[in-house]
Amino acid sequence: MRMIEVNILNTIKTIQQSKAKGVKKYFCVSTDKAANPVNMMGASKRIMELFLMRESVDMNISTARFANVAYSDGSLLHGFKMRMEKSQPIVAPNDVRRYFVSKEESGQLCLMSTILGDNRDIFFPKLNAERHLIKFSDLATDFVKSRGYQPHLCQSENEARELAKSLPSEGKWPCYFSPSDTTGEKDFEEFFTEGEALDLDRFERLGIVKSQMHYDSTLLDDFTTQIAAMRSNQSWNKLDIVALFQALLPEFQHLEKGKYLDAKM
Repeated sequence: MRMIEVNILNTIKTIQQSKAKGVKKYFCVSTDKAANPVNMMGASKRIMELFLMRESVDMNISTARFANVAYSDGSLLHGFKMRMEKSQPIVAPNDVRRYFVSKEESGQLCLMSTILGDNRDIFFPKLNAERHLIKFSDLATDFVKSRGYQPHLCQSENEARELAKSLPSEGKWPCYFSPSDTTGEKDFEEFFTEGEALDLDRFERLGIVKSQMHYDSTLLDDFTTQIAAMRSNQSWNKLDIVALFQALLPEFQHLEKGKYLDAKM
């Protein structure tokens, strides 16, 4: 519910406040996970984009979908850093690939969309899947080496835990890589979906989705009404919220596995 408040409700609220103050341009951040979403965060951003489309009828709005921001709070690399500081093993799936950008690159992308984006434009970095999609396990290996240790591949979580007590003193760090078994993990990320109109010529390193995303105002109103009722009653569960998401995004298939990447091991 906090995610819905931040990504959707606060976006609607600040757009309406901006309109009341005569603001001429509104920008907000989306994510690559909004393209064909498979998890609740990506779906919430996709729904946010639907509301942006509706609000853009009488206000100039642009946004950006960008990749994982390296070392931002809550990111995978931030998690690796925290694990190492606590003398814990490094754990990652070996079948998930992601795009990464630096904090500077993400800031530049936001500024470009804000200043140069036309109404309904969604900016994204031009990243090549073969060159820039990085496996989590490869990223973890490079991270460990960058900290002056040699990765030691373990065969189980228990082995990794046990070796975390002794290996660092030998210049090695226990790592455990396994197939993904956590909720909401996509095999790879993408910045646009089939059928979205693209402008790949305006900028050398940035692409633009020229969005004409269809929305149903009745369904959007029903979504906010039901969320407001849940919040007023202080009663909701994940299944109810997933059902609301799927009413707006019929293609969204949430697969609950009961565990999450940031809590693994």
